[in-house]
Amino acid sequence: MSISPAPLGSRAEVLRIEGVDKVFGGTVVALKGLSLTVNGGDFISLLGPSGCGKSTALRLIADLIHPTRGRITWSGGQAAGDLGVVFQEPTLMPWATVAQNVWLPFRLRGKSYASVKDDILEALKLVGLERFQNAYPRELSGGMKMRVSIARAMVTKPRLILMDEPFAALDEITRFRLNNDLLALKDKIGCTVIFVTHSVFESVFLSDRIVVMAARPGRVIRELTVDAPYPRDEDFRTSPEYAAHCRAASDALHEAMEGEAA
Repeated sequence: MSISPAPLGSRAEVLRIEGVDKVFGGTVVALKGLSLTVNGGDFISLLGPSGCGKSTALRLIADLIHPTRGRITWSGGQAAGDLGVVFQEPTLMPWATVAQNVWLPFRLRGKSYASVKDDILEALKLVGLERFQNAYPRELSGGMKMRVSIARAMVTKPRLILMDEPFAALDEITRFRLNNDLLALKDKIGCTVIFVTHSVFESVFLSDRIVVMAARPGRVIRELTVDAPYPRDEDFRTSPEYAAHCRAASDALHEAMEGEAA
């Protein structure tokens, strides 16, 4: 069973970022005037050059750091388990099994393994790793480790999942496969995703909204809509429509880099 998101213009708001600045050390302006509305079912890519504040934006949303000015508000308030995070590295505990790694968000909330075992196995089944629940991270490939990280992020069925360049270190074939799998997973659980990437091609394939950012100071310069329907597959990757969206995103990225140089 799939959960199709509502049309872009009719989705309920999940999160609002309003006029957020982030300054480090009193002088380094990482973000300037960031405003963004995130709606239920969105797949938003933050696309831009290194140093434009993409990862800083995710850390602010995750409440790991706080805005210098501006505010970030959750519609209806934020509850425990509303947020899942997938980092650039899988960050798995090497001494724990796959299932024990996926248990971690529940464990931090004081829930026993036995009480959430079914949820853990369901999450592993969704990422295709149910047969590896007793394996250790050292026994897994890079792509499989990232699947475990994704399962851990979504096991609590969060309202929003943040993904910070999760596939950047993988080979192209594995990256394409995980892009496909991520969209299939989103379709199954109906989650909302904010995804950081440097890749124009990845952002167009995955997203219905692309937020293009420039650096010095980090800011949004363009938002693009990818109105191609889901599910997307290899036919979409080779279509004229995909190529046109990639050109538009590439042009916006070049604009961002020119603005940085200026």
